[in-house]
Amino acid sequence: MKVSPSIAGAGIADPPAPAAGSGSFLSPVDRVSEVLFGLIMALTFTGTLSVATADRSEVREMLIGALGCNIAWGLVDAVMFLLAALTERGRNLAILKEVRTSNPTRARELILEAMPPIVASTMKPDEVDAIRSRLSSLPEPGRFSITFADLRMALGVFLLVFLATLPVALPFAFIHEAHRALRLSNAIALAMLFLGGYYLGGHAGRHPWLSGLLMLGIGAVLVWATIALGG
Repeated sequence: MKVSPSIAGAGIADPPAPAAGSGSFLSPVDRVSEVLFGLIMALTFTGTLSVATADRSEVREMLIGALGCNIAWGLVDAVMFLLAALTERGRNLAILKEVRTSNPTRARELILEAMPPIVASTMKPDEVDAIRSRLSSLPEPGRFSITFADLRMALGVFLLVFLATLPVALPFAFIHEAHRALRLSNAIALAMLFLGGYYLGGHAGRHPWLSGLLMLGIGAVLVWATIALGG
């Protein structure tokens, strides 16, 4: 479980915090993951287009389908983000209440379980007791609800999923020859998959180039599987 705002000593109903120092509404991993998700969804449409027989009406239908699908999935992702935020906030409140009412041994267990394992392994009993004391001294939390920060993050999730469609779809809007448009679209998609994997690899402390190539392979398999299963 992630370190929650309550465990850190902040208000239990606070919204999820952005990544430290990122200056943005979503963490780097969240942003790249949403873009890759939208990209793979778009590729399931462009990958089914037959360039040998496709006419402009079929290309237009493909574009509408790809954009419509990513709008729908962007909305689903945004709503699920809001539900997850409320669920996590409720869980934080439940932990806070149990820490306050439990015996010291159980309270320590709850606090350590709410921390990343690598952090929990460094905590001494007196340090955990100090956290418990701070939690017990917090004012009684009020009702938690959706905040403006939550809505802003949900909007960011929607835009990332939707906007990931545009680079892959735009060649079909401006290039009339379907085979040339598909080649350019595929090249853009491959570049985006590689860059996404490259960034995630660097962020995780792994070899960026290897991570980029791995993401290329994973993306290709996921697109093939989605098309094969009728997605």
